Amino acid sequence: MKKLFFSLSVLSLLFTSCSEEDETATTRTPAAGEITGEIVTNKTYAFGNYTLVGIVRVKSGATLTIEAGSTITADVSNGIDALVVENGGKLIIEGTTAEPVVFTHTTQIPGSWGGIIMYGDAPIVGSGGVATATSEDGLAIPYGGTNALHNGGTLRNVRVEYAGKKITDGTSEMNGFSFYSVGSGTILENLVAYKGADDGFEFYGGTVSASNIVSYGNYDDAFDWQDGWRGQNNTNWYAYQTGTGNFGMEVEAKSYNNNFWPVITNITLKREAGTLTENASVEYDAIQFKKQGNGDFSNILIEGYTDTNAVAVRIQDAATNTDQVNGSKIKLTNVKIVGGTTQVGTGSSSFTSSFPSGQLTTSTTATGAVINSGTWSKVNGVNLVQ
Repeated sequence: MKKLFFSLSVLSLLFTSCSEEDETATTRTPAAGEITGEIVTNKTYAFGNYTLVGIVRVKSGATLTIEAGSTITADVSNGIDALVVENGGKLIIEGTTAEPVVFTHTTQIPGSWGGIIMYGDAPIVGSGGVATATSEDGLAIPYGGTNALHNGGTLRNVRVEYAGKKITDGTSEMNGFSFYSVGSGTILENLVAYKGADDGFEFYGGTVSASNIVSYGNYDDAFDWQDGWRGQNNTNWYAYQTGTGNFGMEVEAKSYNNNFWPVITNITLKREAGTLTENASVEYDAIQFKKQGNGDFSNILIEGYTDTNAVAVRIQDAATNTDQVNGSKIKLTNVKIVGGTTQVGTGSSSFTSSFPSGQLTTSTTATGAVINSGTWSKVNGVNLVQ
């Protein structure tokens, strides 16, 4: 009898302990406060709800860490808000699939703030082949260098909402995520750009790669790059254009005929019926190559690009056709086009584009991006990957 009583007591204690631990885990109190000014020494923000005030700059030598499950809200009353990681600084955000870190805005209106902007010193190729350039985000920060392994930190399970701020001078703009000469030491995984007023993701040169990224409802291009971006390990890129949207992918290289290019596997580009281009432009194609843009892409699903005159792949200018298409520097393999979209078109009637054998192949079984969804890829409980 004593042994039985002892056993029951131990079991009761175990169940009580587990219950208390579970309750503690589910009822943790979020911290609160502001993220503002310059981050000049290492700083960690615990799980919590924070307000982003103004342009926050992570300076060289400093690391900003934001813990999983946090929400950071920008506020239009503060003027221009953005989170900027300068070259030499690091941003560490290790969200989880169940507890992402969400950057949003009080108004929930596209274009209300500047998103996440990261700078490095990885190689770029600017206009005329120059190795440095000045940012187009209104901050006029120089970028470009020789450090291909630059490490700007880790972004995992991060969602940016309602970014894409247009600066008042009319010539500068910000995106959901902007990567200026960011290097391959940086980790970008499970990222969402949601309903911004410019591009979802833009790469300005550099060597960084990204996997499992979602661009949803962004007004300009879902994915955009220039300055000779050359990330080699990109996979699972998913775009859903709805309401307003231009190109699924806009590819350019500042008119410099280079011998390197990015590699991306598993791409889905979807456009919802009735989606209009920004300011009634003719930027309605799934993929556009211009100004010597190139790349190696495989397992691609293109669906819904049925606007009048829209094509799956557009070669915009004759120089790009001569150097990149004919030079076999553009490769698209296992492409599945749903909806009757014309396969290839050009930007003018002065030239025709014909890909060399094996450089553009179609498939009936291409799957496109394979995204393991979770809370990180949902907004208000709705899965963005459709």
